[in-house]
Amino acid sequence: MLQKQANTIRFLCADMIQKANSGHPGAPMGLADIISVLSNHLVHNPKDPTWLNRDRLVFSGGHASALVYSFLHLSGYDVSLDDLKNFRQLHSKTPGHPEISTPGVEIATGPLGQGIANAVGFAMAAKKASLLLGEDIINHRVYCLCGDGDLQEGISYEACSLAGLHKLNNLIIIYDSNNISIEGDVAIAFNENIKERFRAQGFEVLEIDGHNFEQIDLALKTAKESKKPCLIIAHTKIAKGALELEGSHHSHGAPLGEELIKRAKAALGFDPQETFEIPEDVKILFGVANELGDLEQAKWQDKVNKLEPSKQALLKELLEPDFTKIEFPDFKGKDLATRDSNGMILNAIAKALPGFLGGSADLGPSNKTELKDMGDFPNGKNIHYGIREHAMAAISNAFARYGLFMPFCATFFIFSEYLKPAARIAALMKIKHFFIFTHDSIGVGEDGPTHQPIEQLSTFRAMPNSLTFRPADGVENVKAWQIALKNDMPSVFVLSRQKLNALNEPVFGDVENGAYLLEENSNAQFTLLASGSEVMLCLKTARLLKGKGIVCNVVSMPCYELFIKQEKTYKERILQGKVVGVEAANSNELYRICDEFYGIESFGESGKDKDVFEHFGFSEEKLSSYVLSLYDEK
Repeated sequence: MLQKQANTIRFLCADMIQKANSGHPGAPMGLADIISVLSNHLVHNPKDPTWLNRDRLVFSGGHASALVYSFLHLSGYDVSLDDLKNFRQLHSKTPGHPEISTPGVEIATGPLGQGIANAVGFAMAAKKASLLLGEDIINHRVYCLCGDGDLQEGISYEACSLAGLHKLNNLIIIYDSNNISIEGDVAIAFNENIKERFRAQGFEVLEIDGHNFEQIDLALKTAKESKKPCLIIAHTKIAKGALELEGSHHSHGAPLGEELIKRAKAALGFDPQETFEIPEDVKILFGVANELGDLEQAKWQDKVNKLEPSKQALLKELLEPDFTKIEFPDFKGKDLATRDSNGMILNAIAKALPGFLGGSADLGPSNKTELKDMGDFPNGKNIHYGIREHAMAAISNAFARYGLFMPFCATFFIFSEYLKPAARIAALMKIKHFFIFTHDSIGVGEDGPTHQPIEQLSTFRAMPNSLTFRPADGVENVKAWQIALKNDMPSVFVLSRQKLNALNEPVFGDVENGAYLLEENSNAQFTLLASGSEVMLCLKTARLLKGKGIVCNVVSMPCYELFIKQEKTYKERILQGKVVGVEAANSNELYRICDEFYGIESFGESGKDKDVFEHFGFSEEKLSSYVLSLYDEK
């Protein structure tokens, strides 16, 4: 029956890809035996895909999506046979790579390697949740299916290093070792000893024939009892059952062809004229997951009902955070670097919300992200990621998807480049994940151009489904966090190392509008618009220009994305006269709202921060001369 189940999945996947004339049949067909056995070990409830204590199953190789959808359909999730037939079509539940809009998909893994880090993140989140709520309430496992490509990506090394460090014995990674990549045999580019690599990282490693049902079952049982995270190296044939294409790299990313599929079906006892065939006994066997899931969830709910009142209250707080409990600091009139005010805000939020936690890529003291007196993971709230920016962000994505936590992660703004793929996936999923980036500009000074962000601000502003805040003082920082906490999408905080002067109250609008007026004059000839440290520069420049007969309005724009969504009448009030955007960056997006842009179109320079700002013209004298030149042009 296991063979029949596996072959049913094989041909469902082949038929899906053939009908779509697009997709990857090789990995799904090669993994069909493993997923059939794994289905007998998974604890999940297809009727409730969000049940908290379900096992998490992560497909790191998202190109094997046909396997995901076949398994979800057979198990009883809300993925119909028609959905399988609509594979890779517009607005379907079965897109080319799995997305969280499909019931049963735990996380959008995106580029290869992300899923391994996501699985580590789920395992870390489960470990934390178990310590908070008790092992009777959280005792599930995290399974991850990955391939050669995932292990070649550097993020997998970063993430598994942390998994070994924390002895995540709830994590089981199944490595589909078929030795094939798009260009042919993986040996042309990859020949490490994976077994020893993972042993060195603190894993228990098992090695099996990925088509031998007894070996698969025994390996899973052994892994579930391990005291360490476990890697199961499963030697498989890509496109198993696909006749002459079995074991060939040609089966990786293209349909097999109708004629070959018919011959393959006939060889394995399936009707070659039938497509999307699901034998009744196979349907029943996979469908047992519904009854077993109901039973397991009912037993779990009984344990939850018997929890002591304090634990029940904690679970409710984790599931439904009460933002009104946060006592935000009052920064009115205080001159502070925004990384400093942000550190105080983080501590206030963490003190009030049990599910708020996070950490930095070995830069906590510089990012000001240490949660004081709150301990270290897993017992505490501070997660030490080491110098692993990419894994940090992907792990935090999993924390955000887990169901109980609101994570933040932090590094220098320039090092956001190391985690951009995971930040993009966070935005694609619209998850509540907070990115803290300090040392926001050429104000880094002596560290030189390699450490001075120039184009990064624009790249985050260009990302859909996210908000990028660059506050100009502590008050703006608090308001930005109040907005971010209420929004179901990632938020990016771009913060200064240097001290910034406190601003006056807005005269029109506020942070919630994205941009607002700090100074307004009815006869303004120019509007100076800026964010972060450049806002005070604009205020000083406006005063200097006033003495020369030039009247300017001054606008602080802490969030570009919020501002461009405002009504036309609001924008017209904000953008009066000739609008000059001022940022110590190459912010080309400002041309959408500004007539002129005063910024940086080169990389930075090494020197004292004041000298570097002066070198690039960020002084009231040089900015005022620039505005005067625009006035003369008129």
